[in-house]
Amino acid sequence: MAQLESGVIRARVEQDWQRIVDVLNRKIALQSVSAHGITADHMKRSAEFVAEQMREVGVDAKVAQSHNPDGTPGAWEVIGSRIVDPNAPTVLLYAHHDVQPVPDASVWNTDPFVGTEIDGRLYGRGAADDGGGIAIHSGALKALGDDLGVNVKVFIEGEEEMGSPSFIPFIEDHRDEFDADVIIVADSGNWSADIPSLTTSLRGNTDIDVTVKVLEHPVHSGQYGGPILDANTLAAMLIASMYDENGDLAVPGIVAEEPIGGLQRDLDEVTVREDSGMVPGYRLAGTGSLAARMWTKPSVTVIGFDAHPVEGSFNVISPETTFRLSLRTAPNQRPEEAQDALASFLVDHAPFGAEVSIKRGENGMGWAMDPNAEATKDALEAMQEAFGVAPVNKGEGGSIPFIPELQRIFPKAQVLVTGPEDPKANAHSPNESISLPGLKNNVITEALLLNKLAR
Repeated sequence: MAQLESGVIRARVEQDWQRIVDVLNRKIALQSVSAHGITADHMKRSAEFVAEQMREVGVDAKVAQSHNPDGTPGAWEVIGSRIVDPNAPTVLLYAHHDVQPVPDASVWNTDPFVGTEIDGRLYGRGAADDGGGIAIHSGALKALGDDLGVNVKVFIEGEEEMGSPSFIPFIEDHRDEFDADVIIVADSGNWSADIPSLTTSLRGNTDIDVTVKVLEHPVHSGQYGGPILDANTLAAMLIASMYDENGDLAVPGIVAEEPIGGLQRDLDEVTVREDSGMVPGYRLAGTGSLAARMWTKPSVTVIGFDAHPVEGSFNVISPETTFRLSLRTAPNQRPEEAQDALASFLVDHAPFGAEVSIKRGENGMGWAMDPNAEATKDALEAMQEAFGVAPVNKGEGGSIPFIPELQRIFPKAQVLVTGPEDPKANAHSPNESISLPGLKNNVITEALLLNKLAR
């Protein structure tokens, strides 16, 4: 099949643009909040809407309900396919139709469930994460129409914002409907609204609960204070022992990596400071590029700490305390390996001989793109053609556990992580939005990419 010219694809997207925006507006209005019940009717309606949109662009799509590992009902999922030639490459298109909740609509500048265009951005919950991904797939398939040269499979998930508990059972039950040569996950974002990116890596994650015990029962701080340190202080010492003088994590067995595929542009410290809201005098911890520190080097965060509140406190030495550590691992390290290393370190470094015990939590594997894969090269070319500027690849410090699971189940598939977000998207936060010019270029990018993959 002859390759379409980029100008033809761009013209088709322009012609279809109002429909694409309308799909996104209607998706926002559905209030597809999975936290309000992944099996609920509103989530089924959301899935049915997405399936209908996929059917309108030529995909034989249907809604199917997943089940959890314990057999209980799970999310409403959208699956489908369009087979143009059994001998052609097959591409799986992923997005998710569930969205984050809106705890307080009063902190939004617009109605969170009414798409509102302001200065070239469309505001609304799920506009970017991940209604934008659905709009990209819909627009790209419509642009290619009868000129589509690859087989397409579609999976639009209904519980991504809830941790995808039924993801693996669903794939195992529908393995043939997921098997593909290339998997495009449209749930990440670009360097900016004007500069495209492939997501090159995701950190893995693991967590542990650490209990530090020094006494069998509380004692008076005036009577025993001095030789006996309270459990909270000992816990603080233990936490601090994980770091060197520069603030780098220094736990043997926990590895660090450099940005996958090389660092094309480092993160801007001023922007990171502004976006995170850090206090002016804070000095950034760690060494090396800021990108590596946020994308591919490990980090530990205390996400929970059992201690008596200040209000109502009294003069006793706390006998024991428990804190929870969340460890983000380098993309290629097995999380259980890092978990074991962290647990061993903390037990071995118990301050003053305090009793330290560990309860292990769940593990999620990281992921690293293959920078030399043919599909990667095609994606980068498509981005440059669509946006008119060279892409700047980036990692993500967070985790999307289902991506390495997809890679594990389908090891021969090339995975590409793209997406509709940019630094102003505010996904998961008030005033979530999507750049409409950026969305248009993302649609053109995916259409160009599918066109190239047909070779």
